[in-house]
Amino acid sequence: MRENILDRIESVLDSRVRPALSEHCGGVEILEYQDGILKIRMLGQCSDCPSAAITNEELIEKEVREALPEVRRVCLVTGVSENLLSTARFLLSHRDRRNAG
Repeated sequence: MRENILDRIESVLDSRVRPALSEHCGGVEILEYQDGILKIRMLGQCSDCPSAAITNEELIEKEVREALPEVRRVCLVTGVSENLLSTARFLLSHRDRRNAG
């Protein structure tokens, strides 16, 4: 049975990308793969690094596309996750309630 494309991408990330990122206390996660376009997010120290776009081009995209030619492009998604925004809203609403009372 043919291995799922996401499993193959994860395998490339595990063997060729994550070890280098972990040296900088960072990582990468897959957000989505569709029609040859892989969307990723940098994690840890790499998420705020000014060189994240360069790391994506010179390391992540290079390694993934070399191993998996069906991946035509790797897009780095930046910004705050919806999960983090929800947590911040929750904490702020509780803080506001305490200050009002």
